[in-house]
Parts: sequence; structure tokens; C-alpha cells
Amino acid sequence: MVTAYLDHAATTPLRPEALEAMLPFLTERFGNPSGAHSVSRAARRAVDDARDVVAAGLGCEPGEVVFTGGGTEADNLALAGVVAARPGRALCSAVEHHAVLHATAALGGTTVAVGPDGVVDLDALAAALAGGPVSVVSIMLANNEVGTVQRLAEVVALVRDLAPGAAVHTDAVAAFPWLDVAALAAGADLVAVSAHKFGGPKGVGALAVRRATPLRPILHGGGQERDRRSGTHNVAGIVAMAAAMAATVADRAAEVDRVGALRDRLADGLLAAVPGAVETGSRAGRVAGNCHLRFPGVESEALLVLLDDAGVCAAAGSACASGALEPSHVLTAMGVPRAEALGSLRLSLGATTTAADVDLALKVVPDAVARLRD
Repeated sequence: MVTAYLDHAATTPLRPEALEAMLPFLTERFGNPSGAHSVSRAARRAVDDARDVVAAGLGCEPGEVVFTGGGTEADNLALAGVVAARPGRALCSAVEHHAVLHATAALGGTTVAVGPDGVVDLDALAAALAGGPVSVVSIMLANNEVGTVQRLAEVVALVRDLAPGAAVHTDAVAAFPWLDVAALAAGADLVAVSAHKFGGPKGVGALAVRRATPLRPILHGGGQERDRRSGTHNVAGIVAMAAAMAATVADRAAEVDRVGALRDRLADGLLAAVPGAVETGSRAGRVAGNCHLRFPGVESEALLVLLDDAGVCAAAGSACASGALEPSHVLTAMGVPRAEALGSLRLSLGATTTAADVDLALKVVPDAVARLRD
């Protein structure tokens, strides 16, 4: 069966550059970079070289890069580490990834409302900042579910004005394939990314920590990463992440144009072919690879089963909990009615997406929706 993989927002295929870079460190170049002998020194040089590449991609100094086990760890380190170093409240938007939402809740923090477009309400943020001492504010650069791009520079300016002692963290995991994170997150104190969202391997990520940002470790041990994140380095993963990051940055402008055109053809085709279909948010305000639609009268979980059977891999904004479908917290925060939210579909495109993938989705999705409505 021909398969159209349209779930790049969940994970991406490994880039050839990343695979080539990591293979030697899974075989003959196996050294522990914390050692002193030649084999270890070779591994340490590889990590240092990768750190330079990641720093350039994130717009920070090499010494400000902290390698982590992925985006979730990077987000948790940012929030918990800052609050531990400078006690106060943690704030985040209501549409954050659960890595941020749950970390904020665990710290006793507060969520901030967004508008119907998914963009954080600056008035609500100002009110929250006025509610007492704030340690950290976390606003993602681009949403992983609906693709909304936040006005991060305005958020940073507001925090600097109303809570100058607070750090600003941005989860740039969903943004990196599509946006110039180095430029758009230049004002943030902490920036998190995850390799498997841009063609790197799973289980490795990075957190940029600007030098003036107070941060206590949440993992204790051998003192790696300047004692900000202990643990033996995942050398193969780090090297592969750097290779994938360099390739992503080099290709980004062209890929945004190419994939954006495919996304527009997909979205326009489905809106025309499926009666009652609704596009979520403003297409102009989301990343190029995101196509998020809602189909009233259809349960997305059932739709995903039919699509998978027909060779289309996609995702939904709802999750099955205790046997009952619950609407996406992102769509709920945006004010989407429950019935529509339960019929959401995220088709996310990426570097390997082709016109044939779009053609298959344009054929399969309308048929599946009609079958479920019948």
C-alpha cells in the first residue's frame, strides 16, 4: 500500500546527513567525552563541534548550549531550574505543549489565556504578571498542534517592562523546521529544541541558556554541561542533531516555500471537497507545514483509523482518556466548540512530503469523512 506520511509534527524521518554523522559514534568512535585519554578526547571534540553548530542555529554562544534528552527535558529544566534558582511564579500560555503545561502546574504556576487565533492575550499576560513575583514566563514560538506563531518579541517586551526579574522561555520545538529561531527567539532567555522534529534522532535535544539566566540543575551527577545537566553525553545523538540542524537551516527558506505551496493545495482541496470543513486559525499566521482542519459530525479518532487503513498517516487534537474522547486543550483554549474540536485533523507536512502524498490525502480524506457521516 502507498503511504502518505503526514505527521511530521509528531516526528520526522531521519535526515541522511544525520545518519551519516552519527554512525561512526555508534561503532568505532565510542568514547566517553568525560574521559582523559585519546578515545575520549575524540568524542569530546565531536561534542564541542556539534555545540558550535547548535549555538549558531539557536542564536547563542556555544557555552550557553545545554544538551538534553529531548524537548521535554529541556522545557522542564528551563522552568524548574529557573524557579529553583529564583523562587517565584511560573506562567505559561494555555496552548503550550504538555511538557510546559504540566511542568508549570507542578510548580504551582498559572496559565494565560489566548485569543480565538491561538495567540497569547497580552492583556491577560499583563494581568498575570501583576499578580505577584514571577520567576519565568513560557510562551512557545510555534504551536505543535495548530501551528500558530506567537508574537514572541511583544511578549518579551511586556515581561521586561512589568516583571524585569523574570526569565522568558520559549519552546521552539515545533518552530525550528520552519522559522529562523536564532532571530525570532533572540530576546528569550531560554530556548528549547528537540532533534527528532527536524530530521535528527529521538532522545536528544538542547536548551539555550543565556549567561545571565539563573538556573539550577534538575539532574545531579558528574557535572557535565557546566553542572547544568549531568549524565554521560549521547555523542551519536548530539552529532546527528547538529548535522540535521545545519541541513535544516541551509534548506529552510526553500522548504518553507515548497512545503507551504503543498500545504495550501491540500487545505484548499479539502475545504472544497468536504462540506462543512473548517480551517483552524489563520493560515497566514501558522508555520508552513501545518494543515489543521475540523470536520463537524465526525470523531477524529475514527477518522484516523480509516485514514491509516487507506495509507494516510495523520494525527488529531483529541486524546482518548478513560474511554471518553476529550477535546484538545489547544482548541478548547481557542474557544472552538466541543463538537468541532472532537472532529479535528492535523495533517503536518515536512521535508520528505511530495505532491503524491497530497494527492493521496485529497482522495482519501473526503471519502473517509463521507463514510463516517453516512
